Amino acid sequence: MSTHVSASERNTSTAPLALWRRWWRKQSPSRQDRFITLGPLLAVVLFLAAVVAAFSYLRIEEIDREQQAVRRDVEYAQQRLRLRLLERQEQLMRIARDVANREIDTEEFLVQAESLVNQYPELMAVTWVDNKKRIKTAYVSSSANLAQARIPGEAIKPGNDGTFELARDLRQPVYSRPFLNKDSGPYSAPTLQLQVPMDDQGKFAGVIIGEYSIDGLLRFGVPTEVTAKYAVTLIDEKNVVLAGTIPPPRNPADRLLPWSDGAAEYEIPVSPVGNGLLIRAEGYRASLGVVGSGFFWLVSALSALTVWMLLGTWRHTRKRVQAQQALISETNFRRAMENSMLTGMRALDLQGRITYVNPAFCQMTGMQEAELVGHTAPFPYWPDADVDSLTARLDDELNGRAPPGGFEVRVKRKDGLIFDARMYVSPLIDPRGQQTGWMTSMTDITEPKRVREELSASYERFTTVLEGLDAAVSVAPLGGEELLFANRLYRAWFGAEAAGHINLIAQAGVPAVPPSDDALDAVDGLAGLPTDALTAAQTENAEIYVPELAKWLEVRSRYLTWVDGRLAQMVIATDITPRRHAEEQAAQQNERAQTASRLITMGEMASSVAHELNQPLTAINNYCNGMVSRIKGQQISSEDLLVALEKTARQAHRAGQIIQRIRSFVKRSEPNRSYADVDTLVSNAMELADIELRRHHVRLSHYIAARLPQIMVDPILIEQVLINLMKNAAESIEHAHLPTARRSVELRVVPKRIDDQNVVEFSVLDSGLGLSPEVKGRLFEAFYSTKAEGMGIGLKLCRSIVESHQGRMQAENLYNGEEIVGCRFTFWIPVKPLLLPAGAATDSVASRSADLH
Repeated sequence: MSTHVSASERNTSTAPLALWRRWWRKQSPSRQDRFITLGPLLAVVLFLAAVVAAFSYLRIEEIDREQQAVRRDVEYAQQRLRLRLLERQEQLMRIARDVANREIDTEEFLVQAESLVNQYPELMAVTWVDNKKRIKTAYVSSSANLAQARIPGEAIKPGNDGTFELARDLRQPVYSRPFLNKDSGPYSAPTLQLQVPMDDQGKFAGVIIGEYSIDGLLRFGVPTEVTAKYAVTLIDEKNVVLAGTIPPPRNPADRLLPWSDGAAEYEIPVSPVGNGLLIRAEGYRASLGVVGSGFFWLVSALSALTVWMLLGTWRHTRKRVQAQQALISETNFRRAMENSMLTGMRALDLQGRITYVNPAFCQMTGMQEAELVGHTAPFPYWPDADVDSLTARLDDELNGRAPPGGFEVRVKRKDGLIFDARMYVSPLIDPRGQQTGWMTSMTDITEPKRVREELSASYERFTTVLEGLDAAVSVAPLGGEELLFANRLYRAWFGAEAAGHINLIAQAGVPAVPPSDDALDAVDGLAGLPTDALTAAQTENAEIYVPELAKWLEVRSRYLTWVDGRLAQMVIATDITPRRHAEEQAAQQNERAQTASRLITMGEMASSVAHELNQPLTAINNYCNGMVSRIKGQQISSEDLLVALEKTARQAHRAGQIIQRIRSFVKRSEPNRSYADVDTLVSNAMELADIELRRHHVRLSHYIAARLPQIMVDPILIEQVLINLMKNAAESIEHAHLPTARRSVELRVVPKRIDDQNVVEFSVLDSGLGLSPEVKGRLFEAFYSTKAEGMGIGLKLCRSIVESHQGRMQAENLYNGEEIVGCRFTFWIPVKPLLLPAGAATDSVASRSADLH
């Protein structure tokens, strides 16, 4: 039975080892290496943890024992002090009772007090105080200071936290807080008072005061075995030391030691005094206990040696595992690199026999490694038609004559398909520095070759298109004088130099970076700067005249990123000479149309002008005939003659002004825009239009706002617009057959703000029949007129003139309820016209000419 049990126990003890071995075999080699590497380090950590835990436990136990001993001894000392104070309290209470019962007088009181003070050294004085705080008698110890003497009949000094009042009210013994008599000098010791009240048949008769020396309480009340082991002190509630010895401060260097904890200490209130007096004890650190023993240093030395040996083993194991892992990683990396390469690799020995091929080479040829390794020329992937040329190429390879830039060959797959490949050959050197063969890399270039051919064809088509354009196209880098591209027309105009490109940019006013000293370098001076905003910007247009070519060119430029990444500028110059000639002719025709319109207007106003001129001419004739008759009859004086001549001159001046105004209005001149005064411009137009309005018996009124700004206009053209509008208003009133009282035209000129710009608005209001919907829809249509003799170009020309000044014109009916009571034509001119791009004025004139013709 015993044998069976021992076998069972042996199997039980070996079972964990067997489980460990089975678990170890299941782990991967990398995990085993990790365990081998971390094993010594883990052992070091566990060993150090065990040592630190053992010493920490011992140290904690030692501190706990010291703390328990201090607490026990302090409580013992506190009990001894309590019993001593209670005994003195009972003795003082007996004396107080005898005094209250009048059993003893002052002499007997002094005898008992002297006996009590001499018997108990901590008691410094016993004083009899009546109910009025006056000392009747007192006995003071001979060891007390002179300041502690008590004189009969003298009142006790106030203070002591109201101890006297408290004893009187409670009729119980009361301890005061420890205090220091300031009159006792710098060497006075703190004292403690016990005041025992006296009761004379229910009346308060005073107190018996016993004064204790706190230092005496410590020396005679605390057992000597406690003071020998600890630094005992008596303190108040503010931790002020009243008696006892303060332990010396610890050495700061000792605090750096891990076991240098503070000495054990404990404090407790002294009963029955209360929290005003506490006893504290702090243990002396004479030795370091278990930590300072030789056993500790022996164990520490052995532990350090063990740790050093374990760390050495760990470093050695780690280096060995690292070397193994580096070797395995290098091997795996090389194998992975060979398997993942898209480039085929082939190794030949010096005799031309294949000794190695990688998976990519096998995948390209469609053959297995066993089908290629060991073969000599001709190789199975050579096309039959290229055997001779490939044999000669192989001979050049083996003799070291292969071109360094590689060469192209055709390769046949196992299924018979042929693809293009590029091969590079380099010597194969062994670790001893000797050549053992040739290493060849092969890349399939079928797809890149096809793409390159398509790009070449696309480039050829693109070049053909650019060469056939009727515009000169050029591209040059910013800041350089190199011409990157130029089509046929550019070369025909400017040659193959970049000077023409730069001149076009300069004349067109397109900003370009000036060439620098580094312009001839291969480095782009603008490299690294953001170019997205430039290349995404809109094309800039300009029209320039090139004297060398005697042509007008429309120049368009934009920034682009060249194929090498440099920022470049493309310029497209188109010959617009025929268009400019057509625009000039259209401008001339438009000018003639404006002049004709003014002549037509004056022709329509001829009768009114003749009537207007007839009045001053008739007056002149009458003045002249009258003066002739009176001169012949010698009936006129010099003064009357002078008056008549002045009136004649005024009438002649008036006629001259009318003729000059008409001449200026119909005179043909070049367009001339300048800052014009609105008041003068309107007055000139009203002077001419008023002649026609008076013929139709129409009253002209006007309102011109004060302090109007000057406007940039052609004054003659704006006067023409105002005269046409006022003349049309008079004719509309005439056709309405209105009575004279209702025949009125109003001209209003006011400043306004329209479309976020300051403008001057001109309005012509009439009292005619207004505009019908049909007429309003075709009002500004060319050659449309409601008058039988009208040409239909007046309002169209007026709107074109206003729009050429960047203004707008509109017409609307005036209503009184639902009845049309007139019409209002309004146009406005901006005070500060917007800057027009190059060619805009010419385009505006051309568009007006196209509308009229």
